[in-house]
Amino acid sequence: MDVSLAMWATTIVALCALIAVDFFIGGRKPHQVSIREAGIWTAVWVVLAIGFGAFLWWRFGAQPTGEFFAGYITEKSLSVDNLFVFILVMAKFAVPPIHQQRVLMVGVLIALVLRAGFIAAGAAVLASFSWVFFIFGAFLIWTAWKLVKDARSGHREDAEFEGNRLLRAVQRRFPTTDRYHGSKLLVREDGRRLMTPMLIVMVAIGTTDLLFALDSIPAIFGLTQDPYIVFTANAFALMGLRQLYFLIGGLLKKLVHLSYGLSIILGFIGVKLVLHALHESGVPAPEIGIPLSLGVICGVLVVTTVTSLIASRRQAASGRVER
Repeated sequence: MDVSLAMWATTIVALCALIAVDFFIGGRKPHQVSIREAGIWTAVWVVLAIGFGAFLWWRFGAQPTGEFFAGYITEKSLSVDNLFVFILVMAKFAVPPIHQQRVLMVGVLIALVLRAGFIAAGAAVLASFSWVFFIFGAFLIWTAWKLVKDARSGHREDAEFEGNRLLRAVQRRFPTTDRYHGSKLLVREDGRRLMTPMLIVMVAIGTTDLLFALDSIPAIFGLTQDPYIVFTANAFALMGLRQLYFLIGGLLKKLVHLSYGLSIILGFIGVKLVLHALHESGVPAPEIGIPLSLGVICGVLVVTTVTSLIASRRQAASGRVER
C-alpha cells in the first residue's frame, strides 16, 4: 500500500486532534469515571476505528481494510491483557480514583510513542531481512506456550510489572515524595525538586505496556507488513484502552479463559508467520489469508468470552452452595 508522507502527517495530526478532544472533554478535570461515561467513550473510539476502516476501503480497497480490522481486533484483544497489569500498578501506587483517568491517558500516550519507534524498527528489519519472519513466528509460538503455562501458575501479570527495570531505575535515581500532590508531577520541597508518585505511575503504565508490545507488534506484523496499517491499528486499539479500563475493570476477573484464547491467537499468527517465511524462501508452503485470520481471531475471542462467563457463573454458584 503506497502511503504518501502527506497522508502520514495528516493521520498523525488527526490522531493528535482526537486525543486532544478526548482530553479536554473527558480528562482535563480530575474526576471518578462512571460506567456510563466509559461506555460512551469506548463506543466513540470503536466507531472511529470503524470509520477509519471505511476510509481505507474507499481509498485502498478490501485487502488493506481486512488487514486493518484483523490487526485492530488482535491488538485490542491483546491490550485487554494489559488491563490486569494496570490494575496492579494502580493498586501498588494507591492512585486516587479521581486521578486514575489522567494517569492512564498520559501512560497510554507514552506507550503509543514507544510503540511507534518499535514499529518503525520492525518494519525496517522486515523490509531488509525476510528471514526475520522465522524469528517472529517462533517467538510468537513460544509466547503462546508461555502464556498458557503462566496462566496456570497465575504469576504472569506480577512478573510483567515487577520486571520493569526502567521503572526501578527511575525510582532509585530520582528522589520522590511519599504522597500525591493533586495532579502535579513535580514539586519543590526544602529547595529540592522531587517527583510525585503521579509521574512514577505514568512511567510505569507507559513502559510496562512496551513489554506487552514485544509480542503484540510481531503478532500484527504477522497479519500485515504495512507500517501504516500496523501503526493506525495500534493507535486506535490503545487510545480506547483508558475507557475500557473503567468499563470492564470489574469484569476482568470473570474472563478466566482470556489467556488461553490469546495464546491460541498468538500461536495461530506464529504459524502464519512461519508459513509466510517459508513461502518467501521459495518453499511451496500454503499461505493463510486475511479472511481466515479474521475469522479465527473473532471466533476464538467469542468462544473464550462465552466459556469464561459460563465458568465464572458456575464457580460463583458453587461458592454460594458451599457457604
